[in-house]
Amino acid sequence: MGRIIKSGSPGKDRVWLEKGIVIAIRELSNQTGIDINTYDLLAYISLSLLAIGRTVDESVVAWEKRGYWVKADRYRMEWSWSTRMGDELQQALYKDDWESATSIIAKVTQKMSKVNVPTRNRLGNPWVGSWERLIRPYKSH
Repeated sequence: MGRIIKSGSPGKDRVWLEKGIVIAIRELSNQTGIDINTYDLLAYISLSLLAIGRTVDESVVAWEKRGYWVKADRYRMEWSWSTRMGDELQQALYKDDWESATSIIAKVTQKMSKVNVPTRNRLGNPWVGSWERLIRPYKSH
């Protein structure tokens, strides 16, 4: 088996995830009711926020190796909301707490307000199947 080469950097992964979140929020705003697509969209946003939190940790490793502790800490604090909101959204989904989910999505929308995504989406529908991925660990118990 050959080596697995990671083509992207944590920064590129984070940008891709941010764009996916913005597209999912746009799609969510077009929803007229709650269906499996709503669950997929919210689960995708939650999983993406958690993934962004992991990319932040990967990004600051290089800075910490060089002794840029303050820069690394600032960057972590700047992005700490992503993991927290990802967890909160996940819990709201598990409880079918739509009021909390709506509130969290409003906050995420504010945080992502500077992310530019063209009207014509080239990412497709990355959220399809996200609800299943989110609940899979709990189904096995």
